[in-house]
Amino acid sequence: MAEETEKKEYEVKKKPSLAVETKELMEKRRRMKNKKPMFSRQEWFRHSKLEKGTWRRPKGVHSKARKNLKSRPPKVSIGYRSPKMVRNLHPSGFKEVLVYNVKDIESVDAKTQAVRIAHGVGMRKRIDIEQKAEEKDIRVLNKS
Repeated sequence: MAEETEKKEYEVKKKPSLAVETKELMEKRRRMKNKKPMFSRQEWFRHSKLEKGTWRRPKGVHSKARKNLKSRPPKVSIGYRSPKMVRNLHPSGFKEVLVYNVKDIESVDAKTQAVRIAHGVGMRKRIDIEQKAEEKDIRVLNKS
C-alpha cells in the first residue's frame, strides 16, 4: 500500500494595513502581555472548586490579598492595561467583526477588519460566508 500524501502549499495569511505607530504599539502590547502574571482568585489552592485561571476581586474585611500585602499574588490593576490605540485588536492587527450571515460581510473593510463567524451559525451558512469572504479577500479568523 503506497500512501500518497498530498503536501498542501502554505498560504500566507492576509495582513492588515497598519500605521507604523500602531505596529510599534502592537509589539509593546505583546511584550506587556508576556510580563503580565496570571491573575488567580485568592486561596484558589485551598478549595478544589475554585479554578486557578478565574479572577474575583478580594472583598473580605481582613483579606491580605485586598490589602496588597507582599506575600500575596498580584491583584488586577489598571497598570496592566494595553495601549488605548491597539486595545481590542486581534493579535494579527485586524479589528474583529462578528458575522451572522452573508449580508453582514458587505460592510466589512478588508484592509483593517477581519471576520469572526458567530458560534450559532450552522455549517451550510458558514461555508457560504467563507466563500463570500474569499471572493472579497477578507480574512476569516475561525475557518472551519
